Amino acid sequence: MGNGAESNAGGSSPGLLRSYVGGHWQRGAGDGAPVCDAVTGAEVARVSSDGIDMAAALDHGRRVGGPALRELTFHQRAALLKALGSHLREHRDELYALSARTGATRGDSKFDVDGGIGVLLAYASKGKRELPNDTVYIDGEVEPLSKGGTFVARHVATPLRGVAVQINAFNFPVWGPLEKLAPAFLAGMPSLIKPASQTAYLTEKLVELIVESGILPEGSLQLVCGSAGDLLDHVTEQDVVSFTGSADTARKLRSHPAIVRSAVRFNAEADSLNCSILGPDATPGTAEFDLYVDQLVTEMTVKAGQKCTAIRRAFVPAALLDDVAEAARQRLAKVTVGDPASADMGALASLEQREEVRRSLKALQSAATVVFGDPEHVEVAGADAERGAFLSPVLLSGDPARAEPHEVEAFGPVSTLLPYTSTQQVVEFAARGKGSLAGSVVTGDKEFAREVVLGAAPWHGRLLVLDADDARESTGHGSPMPQLVHGGPGRAGGGEEMGGIRGVLHHMQRTAVQASPAVLTEVTGRWTQGAPRTTTDVHPFRKSLAELRVGDAVVAGPRTVTAEDVAHFAEFTGDTFYAHTDEAAAAENPLFGGIVAHGYLVVSLAAGLFVSPEPGPVLANYGLENLRFLTPVKPGDSLTVTLTCKQITPRENADYGEVRWDADVTNADGDSVAKYDVLTLVAKEAA
Repeated sequence: MGNGAESNAGGSSPGLLRSYVGGHWQRGAGDGAPVCDAVTGAEVARVSSDGIDMAAALDHGRRVGGPALRELTFHQRAALLKALGSHLREHRDELYALSARTGATRGDSKFDVDGGIGVLLAYASKGKRELPNDTVYIDGEVEPLSKGGTFVARHVATPLRGVAVQINAFNFPVWGPLEKLAPAFLAGMPSLIKPASQTAYLTEKLVELIVESGILPEGSLQLVCGSAGDLLDHVTEQDVVSFTGSADTARKLRSHPAIVRSAVRFNAEADSLNCSILGPDATPGTAEFDLYVDQLVTEMTVKAGQKCTAIRRAFVPAALLDDVAEAARQRLAKVTVGDPASADMGALASLEQREEVRRSLKALQSAATVVFGDPEHVEVAGADAERGAFLSPVLLSGDPARAEPHEVEAFGPVSTLLPYTSTQQVVEFAARGKGSLAGSVVTGDKEFAREVVLGAAPWHGRLLVLDADDARESTGHGSPMPQLVHGGPGRAGGGEEMGGIRGVLHHMQRTAVQASPAVLTEVTGRWTQGAPRTTTDVHPFRKSLAELRVGDAVVAGPRTVTAEDVAHFAEFTGDTFYAHTDEAAAAENPLFGGIVAHGYLVVSLAAGLFVSPEPGPVLANYGLENLRFLTPVKPGDSLTVTLTCKQITPRENADYGEVRWDADVTNADGDSVAKYDVLTLVAKEAA
């Protein structure tokens, strides 16, 4: 990916961070703004994007990156994500070393770096398992639009022809970019990453490792360090903008004239006053009480509380408020703050961030009292308390009737204990956050959990229910998972950064295609009922993937079903349901009116009709899908089966692929008695 060549704009200082645009590294013009080590206060680098042609960068992504990605199938893109994840895993120590300068402990760094790599690998796996080895995604089933079946429709999704512009926050300089890159790349859309300046040096290193690997196609990834400048002036209806940061900034970006004018897809993950709710059953001495306190302290101290998913509002039953406060105090008193190499909690990302947290704390203290910590003083181990951006964990106890706990987010190691007296009240309190990314309920009472989850769900993107059963394997309150939505309503931005395949489809256009079955088959590459079939003297099971075509079919039968067949199947399988064995009882059944064949007997007989028994390209049958029994089969009925090649999916890095067959079993009157898909593994080449 690129040749790694570097140019200087305007004779810049070598201390400036580089951007990677247009296929080469480039430094911005001027002296740039300083970026400091969060622990020592020493200058790490300077950052400037002055002189970088943002329009040209977007054009490069559209002209070079987009076409290169769209030539690849979903499976090929997934394989590249897997390779990239493996490559970055080998270079984690380089990222950890720089991550320490952001104030992160080793554990924090693993959370960021390993979490980001995990997203790549998760999307690689989902892409291979859930997406076709094709360049078009079929969304939903065929929609019949006419009585005769000659006019049908289906939704298809194709990659947008623009660039995914990704504006990231300072707190996760590795995970943040990778969680946006993965779904965009898998969709076939190039990315332009704009990291927050405070920690951009770590993102620059990440992109350097990616570029040097040569794994991704040129143009599929670009980086701009520094201000976004006029970047958004140049976005079009084919671009996507994803943002992580404050709600105020999200509102400004969302209302940008170019975004409004072209209805550009805009995804935001913004402020979030996440809550955790302790159930009334979780009294001191229970597993859930201990889990709640442990989780609360962890969320306050991991990444020094600089997580968009951290617990800001800790709701506890009023009768347990003092117990929780005391248990949390004891835990927090054991937390050491200082040099990330040895302390439990490191520094905030910058001195400016520390001052911002202190300002927010002052607002919170108008409605709460400090239970633990001193916002203005902290004992620091192995570092300078003033030169570094250190802050003590601060636990407050507040009044949930006041507005401040539900409106002010101190983005640091800060949480507020808030009492409640009933299930309905705590649900109402949770909703006062006006939209959150994540919430948790810690309880052993399943009924309480249900009431809270269903009551609070409209205000949350994700809810964790933690108890003694799932605690050992739970990923915790604050860990977004690539399989799930990472976003939330209202204040949280209204977006979804991940969300599994939904995150991929966010970067694609869903289009309804209306056509004849034959045309729809050609457009989608999936055989559509009503499209022509091709029958020849060669059984389709005798064809390798190289020879097989969508629409190839075999018609086999008829086979008459006898009473002896039904009785033997009942005895052989042990399925002696009365409709198959008791003539008098079966006659009373309003659906059958007499003995009928087992549905699975029908399927078995159909297989005996269409299977070609000799060894050959078909290696295995690995399942049936969408099976429906439509018309009862009675002794004396004759069956015919039509098997049609519906979809062909070669597997990457394997000498076989998957074939989906449409099976339609009909009776002598031509009525379908069973319909289903047969799934087989077929060799790519004939032996």
